[in-house]
Amino acid sequence: MNTRTLTKPGPLLRLILLALFFLAGVLLGQVLAGRVPAETGEELRRYLESYLRLGAEPSPRTAASAVVIYFRYPLLAFLLGFASIGVALLPLLTAAFGLFLSFSVCCFTATFGGAGVLLALAVFGLRCLTTAPCYFLLAVPSWETAAGLAAVSFGSGRRTAPVVYGRACWKRLGICCLVLAVGVCGELTLSPWLLRLLLERLLG
Repeated sequence: MNTRTLTKPGPLLRLILLALFFLAGVLLGQVLAGRVPAETGEELRRYLESYLRLGAEPSPRTAASAVVIYFRYPLLAFLLGFASIGVALLPLLTAAFGLFLSFSVCCFTATFGGAGVLLALAVFGLRCLTTAPCYFLLAVPSWETAAGLAAVSFGSGRRTAPVVYGRACWKRLGICCLVLAVGVCGELTLSPWLLRLLLERLLG
């Protein structure tokens, strides 16, 4: 029997564990969104009304913001694979990803009711379709390499296998960056048009 199988969780188990942390963050976000004061909903409504008046046209500032929003969690997950502390921080990062996403969506639904679901879909739909798969595609192997680094650092003299960052590691990063770049382009072109259409129906 392969002892490596007994002592080291496989990719599927790591994916399930990270997905559970993500789900815990989603549930916590829903709880926190329920405690948000009513004034926050009015601020969100005023923001969307301003967005509609300004025409929601992309600018360098919105483009830079979209790049940060799309790349921050996947790139952080990738970089944590190069540090032993990533074995502890990756689950926390995954929970934070779920928390802030859930909190934002719940604020929309709490403010606009059923229509808030459509608004949240317009704002976060494309973002979730691109960032979530890329995040887990990078986070799962990063958790493995971080655990390997932790074993080397705290192995107390025991012999451990070296951590190797092969071609597959960089290939995954390249694919994810390409997908995220396409998502950013969609965020700047398709999402404003869809959101504007929904806002005109809701607020007009």
